[in-house]
Amino acid sequence: MTTTTTGHVTVGEVMRPPVTTVERDAHVAAAAWLMKKHHDNALVVVTDGATQEPVTLVCDGDVAQAVADGRDLEQVRLTDLPLLPMVLVAPDTPVADAAEQMLAAGVVYAPVVQDRRLVGLVDLPAVCRGLLAERASGGA
Repeated sequence: MTTTTTGHVTVGEVMRPPVTTVERDAHVAAAAWLMKKHHDNALVVVTDGATQEPVTLVCDGDVAQAVADGRDLEQVRLTDLPLLPMVLVAPDTPVADAAEQMLAAGVVYAPVVQDRRLVGLVDLPAVCRGLLAERASGGA
């Protein structure tokens, strides 16, 4: 991991591309299956498979809450879940700015977008690694 000329680590350096996506009208069971298959804790919910424009996120906690509520995962769609507002960041966003935005919104994951198109996903542990790398390199 390197720092930019300003001494900042960017989201693009710590994000994980590509990310698993799911369409917003999918059943919760389908989202859970995709999480298991791809060993992922979060999926970016997109408008459709072609545009890949993020609309929200679904994470394992959302699936667990649906199970705890006794909902039928084969019948409930992602659009039926009370999902948190999404924080979008760009690849050139400094990790400190991403951390502030994510913490203010109370989210663990943030889709990374460029020109309204999904290019990756960043989570708080990755942002923290970027902040530690910045500190170790003497960055701002």
